[in-house]
Amino acid sequence: MNDSVDLIAAMDRRVQRRAERRDFFRSALGAGMVAAGGIAAIGLASPAAAQSAPSDLDILNFALNLEYLEAQFYAFAATGAGLDNSLLTGSVGTRGAVSGGQRANLSDVSVIQYAREIAEDERLHVIALRAALGGSAVAQPAIDISPTVFTAAAVAAGIDLSASGGVFNPYADDNSFLLGAYIFEDVGVTAYKGAAPLISNVDLVDAAAGILAAEAYHAGIIRSALYRRGIATPALWTATDKIAAARDALDGTAVSSGPPQRVASDDAGVTPTGTGTATTANIVPTDSNGLVFSRTTEQVHNIAYLTKAQVTAGGFFPAGTNNANAALRRSAAN
Repeated sequence: MNDSVDLIAAMDRRVQRRAERRDFFRSALGAGMVAAGGIAAIGLASPAAAQSAPSDLDILNFALNLEYLEAQFYAFAATGAGLDNSLLTGSVGTRGAVSGGQRANLSDVSVIQYAREIAEDERLHVIALRAALGGSAVAQPAIDISPTVFTAAAVAAGIDLSASGGVFNPYADDNSFLLGAYIFEDVGVTAYKGAAPLISNVDLVDAAAGILAAEAYHAGIIRSALYRRGIATPALWTATDKIAAARDALDGTAVSSGPPQRVASDDAGVTPTGTGTATTANIVPTDSNGLVFSRTTEQVHNIAYLTKAQVTAGGFFPAGTNNANAALRRSAAN
């Protein structure tokens, strides 16, 4: 794919290691299931949609939808303004506006720097994916990052909002911003891990691995900050446990066989016991082999739309995500 050249250059690939890295993704992250049973076998698409299995372009465009969301959230939180309009157009889907974004009321110097660095990384991810996709890039869908949507997510998770008048505003202060970021970051990591082994172009596997690594760094920063602050404010630990449990509930039926995708209670907050009272940290939610689990596009949509119901829009994407391939919009069943 000629359009991938810009992306590979942007990621400063290490050519001599691409084949080895692809082999790692296929063996350790479960891509062998693709060869054995096809994309539908691991839940990327429903059986009905398997006839139009997603191409590399489709998978990159699905990732671009998520990057639009993350980039806009961090851009507004860090600067009070969103992405440049030149980064929002596309040949597929209706370009949507961003609603509810605000500059976060941050006071901790470290948190301010986290927000700025992650905002720039996410902006560059959007640029890199759009460069690789060229004329096939989807437009930014409508995005809602208002306190209203974050409040709905917090209420669904069962977080106590009595002290804030029943509202969860991720822009209100340092702790609220970190919790809002926590909702996104773990989902981004597991989404890239689920998608990376499905990419057939070896160059793009290398690039996807680079983005996955960056997202993992971001998640580690956010989780570490929440754990550190939770020592003085244990309610933060409890909130991460509740958000993780809510994401688990939205994931749908657990996958108990085949390559690692999802098993019961994979997601976890920053406290290993899930009670918000542990004194040891759980910065990286891993399985018994030290691996982070994967999420399918269906499971990512469930979390982004804040529902397991078979809707095509909702939550952070009020008009749905923009994807040319129907298999990457929503499958027929969980």
